[in-house]
Order: sequence, then C-alpha cells, then structure tokens
Amino acid sequence: MGEAIVVGITDAAVTRRAVDWAAQRAAERRQPLELLAVVGGATGAVGEGAIVEAALAEAQARAEGEASRIAAGGIEVRTRVERGNPVSRLLEASENAALLVVGSDYRGPGSKAARGAHGLRIAAGAHCPVVVVPDLDTSGRSGVVVGVDGSPAGEKAVAFAAAEADRLREPLIAVSVWTPLEVPRNMGVYPVEYLENLARLTEESLGISLAGLRSQYPDLTIEPRVERGYPSQIINELAAQARLAVVGSHGRGALARFLLGSISQEVLARLATVTAVVR
Repeated sequence: MGEAIVVGITDAAVTRRAVDWAAQRAAERRQPLELLAVVGGATGAVGEGAIVEAALAEAQARAEGEASRIAAGGIEVRTRVERGNPVSRLLEASENAALLVVGSDYRGPGSKAARGAHGLRIAAGAHCPVVVVPDLDTSGRSGVVVGVDGSPAGEKAVAFAAAEADRLREPLIAVSVWTPLEVPRNMGVYPVEYLENLARLTEESLGISLAGLRSQYPDLTIEPRVERGYPSQIINELAAQARLAVVGSHGRGALARFLLGSISQEVLARLATVTAVVR
C-alpha cells in the first residue's frame, strides 16, 4: 500500500463530507490526498464523444474545485479524472493507497440502504481499508467504536481503531457481542450456566484482543463492552453516538473477493456514523 488517501468524488452532496473527513486525517497524519473522479456509463454509441468530453471536463472542474477548497490547510492534494467503471477504477486506485474514502447518501434511520451493490463491492474488494462517510452531521459525537471478534480481520480492525482513537483523542469503545444458539421449541429457556459461559468466554476473548494497547497508547482511554445480542445491531447502536466505527471484513479467497462478511455488510447497510472497513 502507498501513503496517499484516495477519495472517490462525485456530484453528490455527500462528497464534500467525504473530502473534509479525508482532508482532516491527511493534515493530521501528513499524508498526501488524491481526489479521484470517474466518468462511467459510456457505450461507444455514435455521437457520444461530445457528451463524454463534457462530462470529463465537468468532473475535472469539480475535482479542482474541491482541491482548491482544502489546499489552504497545507495538504498535498492532487486530482485525477478517469473514464471507465467507477468500481473497477476505485479498486485499482486502492492498490497503491493507504486508505480509500467514499461517500454514501444515507441519511439515517428511515432512509434507503446506505450502499447498493457497487458500494459493497468497493468496501469488500479494496486492497486497503475503506472509509464510508454517510450524509450525516456527526459533530458533537464522541468515541471510536470497534467490533471485536478475535478473528485476524478483527485484530486488524482493533489496531486501526486504536490508532484512530489515539489520533482523535477519543475513547476506544471495544465491543464483543455474544449470541446464544436458537433454543429448540421443546427446550423452553436457556440454561443459566450456558449463558454465563458464553458471556465469560466473550469477555476473555475481548481481553486478549485488547492486550498490549495500553502500553502502545498510554494516553488512550479504552472502554471494553461485552453485550448480548446481534453484532451489527449492537455496533450501530453504539456507533450512533460515535465519531467513527470500525469493522473487519473477512476475505474468503478470490471467488468471494467482492463479498463482505454478513456483519460488516449489515453495518454498512444502516450506517450510523463514519465507518471504516478493514481487511
């Protein structure tokens, strides 16, 4: 991965939120920023050339306008406009990026799903962490929420979230969720011992995942949370008051490269805050 933060920009209003989020991180971490606009949909039909050229010119002007708007902060900003499939171009850009940032037109509960198939493919197929910025005002919120499940992807999510929480000077809210097996109809209720063991094992696993963070980030406030329920629901409930949420994406080989794990996909489907997907 490279050092630049790549931001996919469009004519959607949320683009400004995505650019602002990326610009702040770039300034604090002294990273270069690349604004990438992709003009897609061309079919090669007769008479299409002039339309494509106009679209490219408009995209270039939009990218340069955003670059000028944030350049005053001393950030190294470059722009790039390409033709082609937006998903493919963004995934290609992620190969040499430290972070890929995209916007979502999701506006909270009651809105349509946060990302369609294209957005989910970007989050799942990128070669670097992906940050999805919803069209929500998150000012006044506090904390970085991370879903912890003890998997390799989960460990990477914890590392990413801890670094971001330390950068933002926000508490790290690390949540592990346990879900009991569905009770057979003839069983009635769960044995108390079973529930207590699930909670204890989850708490122990969370402690292992967080071990070492306090020595690495001595000024970081860490708030471990063990909850019973369904992971994506719990994560988004906590994220609704947070500045950032972080989840891991479980890669399952080349065939499933464009598939997210069910939990991360469900978190993205109902974005509660700016959300990072780490794999």
